[in-house]
Amino acid sequence: MGHPIMFDDADPILATVRTIALALPEATEKISHGRPTFSAPKMFAVYGGSRKNPDGPMIRYNHALLVKVDDSERQALQQDPRFFYPAYLGPYGWLGLDFEAAEVDWAEVAELVDASFRLQAPARLVRRLDQMQAP
Repeated sequence: MGHPIMFDDADPILATVRTIALALPEATEKISHGRPTFSAPKMFAVYGGSRKNPDGPMIRYNHALLVKVDDSERQALQQDPRFFYPAYLGPYGWLGLDFEAAEVDWAEVAELVDASFRLQAPARLVRRLDQMQAP
């Protein structure tokens, strides 16, 4: 039995995340564990997530972005109340950005997705991204 779908394909926030993520070299989207994931070929972003709740069931974030973050930035991001430590992926260097916690800064989202892509993608795709971004 597969996981239930945990997103609305017509979600305008998801549409913008898709535009950002799928603009990266060889990026693809697939559904994993009921959520849209973006890979090239390793996963670099997930739309939606959850975190453990010590007092009860998991806390779900239907409008959130999970990204891998560099160790040098993790502590600062964790001080920001918009970010959360996601279940399952948190121990592997990932954080979640809750889109419902504040107005979305799409430039920041693009930077987070770019940085996560650079941590996860093969060097050849990072070089292609650099060539695409060069003036």
